[in-house]
Amino acid sequence: MEQQEGEGRDGLVLVVRKSAYGLPTACPVCLPAYIYLRLANISFSTHYNLLNPDSDALPSIEFGDVAGFHNETGGIFGFLSKEDIVDLDSGIPSDSLPDWLALKALICSCLNDAALYELWVNHNQKVANEIYFSDLPWAIGKILYWKQRRTVMQRLGVYPSNGQEREAELYRNAAGAYEALSTKLGDQTFLFENKPTSLDAIFLGHILFVLHTFNNSSTLRLELMKHDNLIKYAENLKSKFLEASSSSPLLRSVPGFASSSRTGAKYRGPKEKNTKPKTEEEKTFRRRAKYFLITQFIAVLVFLTLMGSMNEGEVEMEDEDGMIVED
Repeated sequence: MEQQEGEGRDGLVLVVRKSAYGLPTACPVCLPAYIYLRLANISFSTHYNLLNPDSDALPSIEFGDVAGFHNETGGIFGFLSKEDIVDLDSGIPSDSLPDWLALKALICSCLNDAALYELWVNHNQKVANEIYFSDLPWAIGKILYWKQRRTVMQRLGVYPSNGQEREAELYRNAAGAYEALSTKLGDQTFLFENKPTSLDAIFLGHILFVLHTFNNSSTLRLELMKHDNLIKYAENLKSKFLEASSSSPLLRSVPGFASSSRTGAKYRGPKEKNTKPKTEEEKTFRRRAKYFLITQFIAVLVFLTLMGSMNEGEVEMEDEDGMIVED
């Protein structure tokens, strides 16, 4: 299933995960690509892919007969540059490149790692489900959530033996990154050369994601809120490039927002209740549907039981030095 928003010039189409929490796309990986095109003042249409929540190919972009994917070398920004569509980083002076790369490393490692931890590990299952799995059957969504959570924990090096220490390290690194970026930004509009670059797209995407999806008790959000100039920076760019560039760039609560087709079905209010008597076929179908849901529930219980057993095994399988021995 896909939704479509707007019409792009010359057939440029950005494919992202769905909108939520007042963001044009609530996916922290897709949002910078959306913002990049807005900063470049490029006309494009947006398609929302609802069928592949665990795909690492999203976001993707289509331009005529060619397409670029997030998991390809260079990602979306590299594709846009290679196809001569736009390159926001083309004017960066060579003597500024080391500083530019250092700031990019801070954002893409320290801040993104902390955001990943907070989203998948630190009790934000409701947010993750809303962004990635809410359009899937409940059982499938649960399985994919636990699978992705386990993947993120392995990627970040978070294990039962070092959970608290690793959490403190991730938040400490993020706090240092916010401090460095706040100092670099000062009262400027953009991070480099008084013009938008991919750094602004990545950093603005991170800030908006943290502010819109994490609650007031979030450690990462509290660290970000300590820097008034970073909040002002995000609000200024959001107002100038996002809210002014589209009729609905930052969506608020949209009741009944449909997700049924590529062309974007509109919400038409509640349907009238069907008073027609149910046939035997309909009754049989409803009974089978109930049985299907019950089997899904049982499958998830078995899956969670097995996951719990595996996690207990990991804690017990330690060598003499206290290091966890993975399968």
